[in-house]
Amino acid sequence: MPYTRSGDVSIYYEVHGSGPAITLVHGSGGHHAAWWQQVPYLSQHYTVVLPDLRGFGLSDPVEGGPDSQEFVHDLLAVIDAAGIEKSVFLGQSIGALPGLRLALTHPDRVAGVVLAHSLGGISDPEIKERQLANRAEAEKLPVIDRLLTKGFQEGNREMTWLFREQGTFNNARMQDLRNLNAQGPTCAEIDATGVPIHFLAGGKDAVLWPETVKLAASKLRNDTVSIVPDGPHSMYWEEPRVFNNEVHKFLVEVYGQ
Repeated sequence: MPYTRSGDVSIYYEVHGSGPAITLVHGSGGHHAAWWQQVPYLSQHYTVVLPDLRGFGLSDPVEGGPDSQEFVHDLLAVIDAAGIEKSVFLGQSIGALPGLRLALTHPDRVAGVVLAHSLGGISDPEIKERQLANRAEAEKLPVIDRLLTKGFQEGNREMTWLFREQGTFNNARMQDLRNLNAQGPTCAEIDATGVPIHFLAGGKDAVLWPETVKLAASKLRNDTVSIVPDGPHSMYWEEPRVFNNEVHKFLVEVYGQ
């Protein structure tokens, strides 16, 4: 199994397919295997890279919880080890933060960024106010209802159980992550990279409302946005065909294939 080093931490990753690269970065409840509904489709056209961030999946645990500011180093170590010069980075939820940060620190290595159900930690007072309001409403719901729709849960009990079980393979949990909201990039800093940004959001996302995503998108110059009307927060899991098609369209725009 392939591992690489990010500082003093061992980082697990997988590579599938061939062609231009896309790196799929999991959220706080996931790991590399969370993308099982994306890899078979995307790897027909692209090289698909699946890292486990420190503290997640098969990567080393971190005493006291992972510092989320180090995640960007994990991604850079993985693409270096995989021999990938440039990649699109897709981050689901908190996985979008290191992908966007890498665009700032190493724009020459980033062909594009997909912010899936996330704003990537953008630092903007108006956006932050909206995000906090969204999260306050979401926190009134049970955690599973924030992530998957009721209809999906009731009609797909096996898939819902498996979704819950993903987190049991991780050492870190959302509450263990340090510096998650620290030092986010400004809109001007993102624009200065010249890296294309794509917001992929759901109309039924209970955590991040589509109006908030549209506000963030309006503040950037080199970005596109897709709002899937019935998409929940975990669209990659609940509506994989729709999710995959939206991602593929962006990859065609970036790579021309």
